[in-house]
Formats: sequence, structure tokens, C-alpha cells
Amino acid sequence: MDRIAKIALLGIGKMGQNHLRILSMLKDVDIAFIYDINEEACKEIAKKFNVKVSKDLDSDLAQCDGVIIVTPTFTHFDYINKVSDYVKNIFVEKPLTNTLESSQIILDLAKQKRLNIQVGFIERYNPAIITLKNILQNTHKIINIDLIRTNKMSNRITDVDVIIDLMIHDIDLALNLNGEIEEIYSQGVIINGMIEYARAVLTHKNGIFSNIVASRITEKRIRQISITTDSEYIDCNLLSKEVFVNKQSVEQRFGNVSISSNTETIEVRAQESLLLELIDFINLCKGNEVKNNIPNQYDGMMAMKIAYKIQEQIHKK
Repeated sequence: MDRIAKIALLGIGKMGQNHLRILSMLKDVDIAFIYDINEEACKEIAKKFNVKVSKDLDSDLAQCDGVIIVTPTFTHFDYINKVSDYVKNIFVEKPLTNTLESSQIILDLAKQKRLNIQVGFIERYNPAIITLKNILQNTHKIINIDLIRTNKMSNRITDVDVIIDLMIHDIDLALNLNGEIEEIYSQGVIINGMIEYARAVLTHKNGIFSNIVASRITEKRIRQISITTDSEYIDCNLLSKEVFVNKQSVEQRFGNVSISSNTETIEVRAQESLLLELIDFINLCKGNEVKNNIPNQYDGMMAMKIAYKIQEQIHKK
């Protein structure tokens, strides 16, 4: 019989509660405890899900197979450091940490202690992205990828700008789809000292372009990827989880050329991204084979490096 993984959850905000909901559905998971600095809120959530609240992290962590960190970005570094004294398997929501310097320290720490760190780049688990990757394996040469992500400014996110809050998802996707980056050109809008709109053009070493737009001042929620290849144009809506492939057909009639476009709707399998993401983490904790390419601390660091360069260019301008 497959063994049960004892998992702890640090942080019970909106995203933390989503993690807790999924964990409570998994039969091979024992939720060891939950923890949050807001003790009263933590107690209420614990009653709802019938789980334990940790009163002593040091003694409770020693009993766990893995820990999920869903706390504010600026606390990631401290929590990863603390947890690593007791637990080898760590899941941390994106970004890895809030600074490039602290991300490098975590990289060194993971190597030293042989940690398995999974970074929560959840879009890699979006069924539409999984479908898109399958399509791209069978297409011809990719020329350009446009990634757009917008959201109305949220009071929930106050410690990071739009690049670390939103754009970093698409930076990771661009790296994952197109590889290393050779050149960056970016522009942005700064409001009250914080970048709230950013546009970046990334030139990859393989010659592909990634155009990324992220906004927290747009009155519409968008999660869109559009890909131009030498033979087709692909639309991918990450919210509705729809993928459309547009191809041109050329017909010659009486010496005249008629050009028309055929649109094919690709079926996307209905799956919850967070569930797929956490299944990978649980398998990691249990030492089982993980089929997917799990985003780790190196991916987190690479995304932060690009994010920092974009921030630097925008602030200089």
C-alpha cells in the first residue's frame, strides 16, 4: 500500500486555503498541521477542516515529510531557512524569495542540504498550457510568443510590484517554452514608487521573441498567450482554458488567389491546476517518480534574474 505523506501548511490566506482544500481531498496525505501568525483566523480554518494548529513549529516540523509555504513573499526566505533544518521537501509559492540575493542563498542552501524545493509556478500545470506544449511539439518553427496578464490592483498584494506579482509567471513560461534569454528591452509605468504596468521584449538565444505584458491598472482580467509560427497562429486562453489553432489555406481560382483562414478548436482536458501541482509535490515527498518537469529553485532563480533586469530597466527610464 502506498504510504501516507505528512504535510504541513504555513500560511492560511486565500491561496493557503486553496492548498488546504486540495490537500484535504487527497487520500494519501495527512495534514500534520497548519500555521499562521494570525492565530484567531488559523483556529477558525482549523475547525472548518478539522486539522491541528501548530503551537511549536520546531517540534511539529520534525514529524513532517514536506512543508508548503504560502506566506507573504517577503517571509519566504526566513521560512525556507527555518523549515530546511527539519524537512527536505519544500513547496514555496512563487516567487522563490523577494530578492535576487536571498534567492541565491536559497540555491546554495538547497545544494548544501540536498533539499527538494518546488516553486509554485502554477501556470505550468494549467491544462491549456499542457495542451499548448503538445501542439508546439508538432508545429514548425516558432517565431514569436505574446503573453498578456492583467488584473485590477489588489489590496491583497502590497509587498511586490506587478513584475514579481504577475509577470513572473509568464517569465517562467517564456523560459520554459523558449529557453535562455540573450537580450531584454522593457518599459513600464510607475505609480507611487511601484511598477504597476510593464512590457518586456525578450530575445531568446534560439532567436525566438517573447513579448510579455503585465498590468495591475487594467480594468479587465486577462491571461492570454498567442503564438506565431511559420505555419500557424495559436491562441491560448488560460482563464477559459481554450486553445485555437489558426491556419491559412490558399486556393487558386481562374488565376486569382483566394486566401482564407481555418480555425481549429483543440480539446483541453478539464483538470484543476493546483491539484496537478500538489500531486507532483506529494509524490516528491514520498520518493515516488515524478513524470513532470517540476519547477525548482533553479527555475525560481532564473525567473528572478530576468524580473530584476526588467525592473532595473524600467526604474532607470
